[in-house]
Amino acid sequence: MKIVCDDKIPFLRGVLEPFAEVVYLPGKQTTPDVVRDADAIITRTRTKCKAELLEGSRVKVIATATIGFDHIDTAWCESHGILWRNAPGCNSWSVKQYIASVLVSLARRHGLDLSAMTLGVVGVGNVGSKVAEVASLLGMKVLLNDPPRARAEGPAGFVSLDELMERSDIVTLHVPLTREGEDATWHLFDAARIGRLRKDQFLFNSSRGPVVDNAALKAALKAGSLRGAVLDVWENEPDIDRELMGLLEYSTPHIAGYSADGKANGTTMSVRTVASVLGLPLTAWTASGVPAPAQPLSFCIDAAGKSDAQVLSEAILHTYDVQRDTDALRAAPDQFEKLRGDYPVRREPTAFSLQLKGGSAALAETLSKIGFQLISTK
Repeated sequence: MKIVCDDKIPFLRGVLEPFAEVVYLPGKQTTPDVVRDADAIITRTRTKCKAELLEGSRVKVIATATIGFDHIDTAWCESHGILWRNAPGCNSWSVKQYIASVLVSLARRHGLDLSAMTLGVVGVGNVGSKVAEVASLLGMKVLLNDPPRARAEGPAGFVSLDELMERSDIVTLHVPLTREGEDATWHLFDAARIGRLRKDQFLFNSSRGPVVDNAALKAALKAGSLRGAVLDVWENEPDIDRELMGLLEYSTPHIAGYSADGKANGTTMSVRTVASVLGLPLTAWTASGVPAPAQPLSFCIDAAGKSDAQVLSEAILHTYDVQRDTDALRAAPDQFEKLRGDYPVRREPTAFSLQLKGGSAALAETLSKIGFQLISTK
């Protein structure tokens, strides 16, 4: 039995070796020759799992340790008896943390009062739902747009994309990449739609690069017809538009979902998928040994003289500061893939213990809902 694995997937080495020959390779080095005699592939987005790779192989299952699965030709796999699975929701808490950091960082930079602003969330699945939740906890009004969910569940609670764009101060995108059908998202924000955004609005994309027409976004930013934008995902990765990078509020190398906790979840889901198909005794396996980050997992905030917004900002930025990843990419944009592959340990708020000195019961409750483990000061 042979399993081919992307060598950047963490917590995986040693897990499958007792039961199979395991080959670890960079995603782009996973070739037809390598997979021809493989029974399974555990991968990420850089390996294109299509006919060119899989034709004539004995692959039975493909597990991608990612939410996105547009790198897999799902129809071809299904027609050739290959089971595929992604890892839905594996890094949703990580993206929630990323957007929270962006929001509080923007507020600090521009003197914004988030409680007086509206966030429009486009795509309200595992990720978008958590983004909406944290925005609400930060005091923002939230609008939701998700046509498939609105059709399935009824329109209550959802608005049209046009209404969302009209009423939002910030629009954030959390949709899959699809090219066909009534809900196609390729260039969902094309030149025409970007042109309808106002000079006082921000646009975030941490879903898939081609959801936003990068050339049109650059033109809008250069013309000043949009207040600002944040990109974690790009067209033509890893060969990103460096001029666009310099125009953005924050620009990061496709790492919004790269918390160590999210990676552990993705690896866990992938191993269980492969185990269930190949009959391995790992269907209840869970990744362990998630390392600690550089900053302390236990910390204290004295709320004396600070607003609730300031305390929330301080707590969120202790766990993750989007500016650091922005600085790293801008210093070495040609190292896009290396910045992803060698990404430092990032832990989600649920890993942190926070001692809050002073502050209201409402503030403590909000911090707990964001995920922090509060330590009593009594």
